[in-house]
Amino acid sequence: MIGFRDVLRGLRALSIGERPVIVHASLSAFGHVHGGAESVVGALLAVFPGVMAPTHTYKTMLIPEEGPPNNAITYGSGRAQNAMAEFFTLDMPADPLMGIIPETLRRHPRARRSGHPILSFAGVGVEAALNAQTLEDPLAPIRTLMEEGGWVLLMGVNHTVNTSLHLAERIAGRRQFLRWALTLQGVVACPGFPGCSLGFEKAEPLLRPLTRETQIGNATVRALPLAPMIERIVAHLREDPAALLCDDPYCERCTAIRTELAAA
Repeated sequence: MIGFRDVLRGLRALSIGERPVIVHASLSAFGHVHGGAESVVGALLAVFPGVMAPTHTYKTMLIPEEGPPNNAITYGSGRAQNAMAEFFTLDMPADPLMGIIPETLRRHPRARRSGHPILSFAGVGVEAALNAQTLEDPLAPIRTLMEEGGWVLLMGVNHTVNTSLHLAERIAGRRQFLRWALTLQGVVACPGFPGCSLGFEKAEPLLRPLTRETQIGNATVRALPLAPMIERIVAHLREDPAALLCDDPYCERCTAIRTELAAA
């Protein structure tokens, strides 16, 4: 079993310094943690001046009857899903896919959350990043953190959940998608929805020279500086526009990108 002080020591061993971080984490990867997710979040806030995590809410999403072509969505297929969609509110829990650590950060008394109805972020000490997000630029919080010299932490998880690589895709010119969300003001169109991330672990060898690593309990914790990481992936995607796509032949988003590349 590990506790708050073990997590604290592990995070300090990364020698990041006074930099903000965006965190992706799996609590179960650590083994048993005394105090659970609260201990991990407490250690993060004790070490770093700003901590942010994705708190996306996919249950707000709707599938319309029609829309733009090559949008990686089957129009008219979501009637049952649409009936179950929920209105976005700032106190809506993060999707379970985000994990309990981002949700615990969202519920922290000092935390703030951005207002994107699908792709929100939450954090403490990252007000400029959260304020930068708009419907048209959902990844702006990551860009702001990058400009502030921020780092990404992968705590017991790999690059398939590294949301920051989506910013590299956007900068490199990779196709983005349009999605729709249910809000208290009505149905809202959400441009700039990113592609699939299941192929992102293919970037690990390329990013290894930038990576700092430590062990906390059973979890391997990796830290990468955002700006060099994104710069390296942008260059990689411009050299090979099909890089980091997943290998699932039924993936609608990766198929749409390959279709666009083939027609270019």
